[in-house]
Amino acid sequence: MDLKELREKANLSAERVAVELGKSVSTIRFWEAGTYIPSLSPSETLQLTRLYRCTLEELSESFIETQRKSGKKLN
Repeated sequence: MDLKELREKANLSAERVAVELGKSVSTIRFWEAGTYIPSLSPSETLQLTRLYRCTLEELSESFIETQRKSGKKLN
């Protein structure tokens, strides 16, 4: 499951996630497109797992899947 699918599974809009994390909507969309790999603080990471109702492992796997689908390599 990629990052967008994980967000949609939690019935959240990109706009809602952006507001909750204090990020722009375009930032969330860039993450979901695999354009950028987010630099999240530990508290932001925890907040994202709570928003998406997932484990840290599921969140990590979703970032990997997003990158795989985008054809970009994780550094």
